Amino acid sequence: MPEYLVRLAQVHESFRKAELEALAELTGIKMEIILYSEDSPFCIISLRSSDAAIHLITRSILSQGIYELWGRGTSYTDLHISVRALSTPKWAQHRTSSFRFTLDSFRGSRTSSAQRSIIESFSYMSLDGPIRMKDPTLDLCVFEDYTLNASEPHALYLGAFVAGSGRAAKTTYDLKKRHYISTTSMDAELALVTANLALAAPGKLFYDPFMGTGGFPVAVAHFGAIGMGSDIDGRSIRGKGGRDVRGNFRQYGLEGLYLDGFISDLTNSPMRGCMGEDGGESERGAWLDGIVCDPPYGVREGLKVLGLKEGRGDGRKGVAHDRYQEPGYIPPKRPYSFTALLDDILHFASLTLVENGRLAMWMPTANDEDIELAIPTHPCLKIVSVCAQPFNKWSRRLLTYRRLPDNEVDRSLLIPRRECGAGIHADELNDFRRKYFQGFKNLESEGAEEQAGALPSPPPSQ
Repeated sequence: MPEYLVRLAQVHESFRKAELEALAELTGIKMEIILYSEDSPFCIISLRSSDAAIHLITRSILSQGIYELWGRGTSYTDLHISVRALSTPKWAQHRTSSFRFTLDSFRGSRTSSAQRSIIESFSYMSLDGPIRMKDPTLDLCVFEDYTLNASEPHALYLGAFVAGSGRAAKTTYDLKKRHYISTTSMDAELALVTANLALAAPGKLFYDPFMGTGGFPVAVAHFGAIGMGSDIDGRSIRGKGGRDVRGNFRQYGLEGLYLDGFISDLTNSPMRGCMGEDGGESERGAWLDGIVCDPPYGVREGLKVLGLKEGRGDGRKGVAHDRYQEPGYIPPKRPYSFTALLDDILHFASLTLVENGRLAMWMPTANDEDIELAIPTHPCLKIVSVCAQPFNKWSRRLLTYRRLPDNEVDRSLLIPRRECGAGIHADELNDFRRKYFQGFKNLESEGAEEQAGALPSPPPSQ
């Protein structure tokens, strides 16, 4: 199959390959990755045609464009030999076409005269058409890949531009321009990447159980999917002063793809009755094509679910009384385990996702291997990709799962769902919260920070 060069954006490196693979699956395109490194923005893949290349790249957020590969080498001598061997038949059809040559150097630079010399070294291609720097018929680019502090590139490529990516969407949905956000709104670029990894597309229904200001439902709607969500705090959905989640959809002309939002916590969701204990097939009501979420990490305050605290009656049953009809009624909440939250998300996904539907969930973890939080698993869900966004002493990972067909699930591995866990205080119920405040920073400096009134910046949530 023909080879193509994908010019990647050199950001969120651990997400880029997973996004390309997700888009290949979504579009039904057979793709083989021939050369890829997180240290380089140049990726070589094989595809059946340029049409396939266009379909693959046009919604990519972490790519800049795709090029038909006309040659590659480790030196300009090798590059010219490769160009003659691979692309000679293509020259004739572009003999009189308008064209331009550009140079793209990663971690290196060339003077204007050096760039001109490099471009003129390809004069043997005998392109006689007019030079047009804007919208030429043939857009050729020489790519140079340098190692850090090197004087000469270690890899060279010549590519003919095929199509640009969908990266401009990150600017369109920039939070600085958005109608309604909060301090925990997910960065627009990563929200769109999450939607790509979850395979959002027209005709699909996506749900976010921790919707906040609606960043993920907006992202899936950008790709044509119908978005909906819920949140335990109804204030984030309702908004204030005319600014609300629906207004975000209206801002981007996507209101027709917003199903609605409602107030709920995951363990008391009206979506499908009570959460079952064993995940049996009798409970399964598959109707969601995807779930995208960034659960609260419980650092700013402990995690809560609806119910009464220990010693004040049964948590779930204690909510069912007539007081909910009173104006201004606020339902009681009880502490909740972070581990149980992750398990409940996977359990919910196992019940509601259609076969091969995807769950894309963000999860925090430590960078220290000794205190790293384990990736949660479920017999009904297969991990597709794990991508990490590092900060200082902690990271957050985007975990993407695929719902297995029922006939591929090992029923012997299904176990009763865990309850909230032992303990009544936030740190007892949340390993990440405890490790964040105790294990992610130098304990010798902790007392000095507290005396100075300095608190560590909490991680972003949804």
